[in-house]
Amino acid sequence: MKVIKANGIAMHWREDGNPEGIPVIFANSLGTDLRMWDQLLPLLPSEFRYLRYDVRGHGLTQVSDGPYSIDMLVADVEALLEGLHVGPVILVGLSIGGMIGQGLAALRPDLVKALVLSNSAACMGNAPMWDARIEQIKQGGIEVLADTILDRWFGAHFRESPQIPAWRALLTRTPQEGYLGCCAALAVADLTATTRKLQLPTLGIAGSEDGASAPELVEATCKLIEGSTFHVIPGAGHIPCIEKPEEYAAILSPFLKEHANA
Repeated sequence: MKVIKANGIAMHWREDGNPEGIPVIFANSLGTDLRMWDQLLPLLPSEFRYLRYDVRGHGLTQVSDGPYSIDMLVADVEALLEGLHVGPVILVGLSIGGMIGQGLAALRPDLVKALVLSNSAACMGNAPMWDARIEQIKQGGIEVLADTILDRWFGAHFRESPQIPAWRALLTRTPQEGYLGCCAALAVADLTATTRKLQLPTLGIAGSEDGASAPELVEATCKLIEGSTFHVIPGAGHIPCIEKPEEYAAILSPFLKEHANA
């Protein structure tokens, strides 16, 4: 287990692939941790250095008092990369991880050479929606919304998979303070103005059955960035790297190779 002190917290991270390769860093979604990339990484080109970490308050990364902000979560990964003496990187962010990626690319273009926005957008939901979720979880814990969240996470076919109980357990065991802190960040985040100014290679990936970030929402954010490309994975939900890792890798791998030396 690798832990580094960054931005005032202990951050859990992991390294795979070629330690001398071009660095690619992965930022997880709300309610997951770095294990969400487990099935994907073996399918990606072996020559890259793959870094992944648990977002603040998730997995084994330290929980801090909320509410959080996107700026805070961006500062976390900025400090992580500086602490590891890594960059520029290709950043792959899913859901809130994609918002962190947009924020870091805007703040520190020297640290991000290319960006993958997976099932993410410049603005996800609105304050009343997130505030309602926060109140429900405060009253009944993450468990009270687990089935609804899983319906958004995965397409209809995958929801019959024997893997579902394990992903449900991962969700419900997410530290509540960390989950609520990130919900509060999402409630007020709108990165449209800064994302519109980004000038770097960008790949958008969406799932046709995504109940959390519809393909149209992901595509609209990608269109803010000149020259971006966009793909939809049929039958996939909010976390296609879990339910359709082969199709995800087939989209991501060419992008990594194309922009490795950008």
